[in-house]
Amino acid sequence: MRQVTVLGSCGAFPESGRACSGFAVDWDGYRLVLDLGYATLPRLLAHWPDGVVDAVAITHEHPDHCIDLHGLFRMRLYGRAGEPRLPLYCPPGVLDRLEGLEPDVDLTAVFDVRPLPGTYRVGPFELTGLSLPHFVPNAGIRLQAGEIALAYSGDTGPDPLLAELGRDTDLFIIEATDRDGEILRPTRNLMTSTEAGHWAARAGARRLMLTHFWPGNDRAASVAAARDVFEGGVLAAEEDLVITLGALQG
Repeated sequence: MRQVTVLGSCGAFPESGRACSGFAVDWDGYRLVLDLGYATLPRLLAHWPDGVVDAVAITHEHPDHCIDLHGLFRMRLYGRAGEPRLPLYCPPGVLDRLEGLEPDVDLTAVFDVRPLPGTYRVGPFELTGLSLPHFVPNAGIRLQAGEIALAYSGDTGPDPLLAELGRDTDLFIIEATDRDGEILRPTRNLMTSTEAGHWAARAGARRLMLTHFWPGNDRAASVAAARDVFEGGVLAAEEDLVITLGALQG
């Protein structure tokens, strides 16, 4: 089994029945989580009822990307005492943000923190984190296993490193916040779906998944805009959607 499951697809706060940013990657039984925003932990446990997670990678400290990491911490601290520490790959600021929720506990009792950006061997993957522009330090994440690669932008403005991050990936997951007036900002820290399509094309990705939709956005319109500039497969992240990695397009 080599697949990625969408745990959440909203930016800022979750719409009814949805969750914020999060993805669960299963590669031949090795389980890695990318981001755990609002309402993602229950969805993770719905797909992995045993709660077994081998590693977690968090792109940045904003709560719509990391808040349910605190729930995972509590689950392991109080429900799985004695287990080895869980490898956690993240930029500076993530643990600082969570420590504010519960300052009398030691998060490193559960998490073995490895800083991003950087490159690591993580189970079957070479995990590479590249620094991308956002309001706080953000690391886009690339997972390479043999000839198959998956990349995820986290939250980012347009940047040439996106082409490197997603180079020849089977699936490139890119934020497409698409807020009104976003492109008019003097400093770009988020992107539109058209820009996501542009960078997927520059990267030579095979498939593009748009995510981090501002609540209320027209997702079909976002997909259509990305298709105007990207010739590969385009889909919108939808909660509980499962994508097989390395599979031929249907």
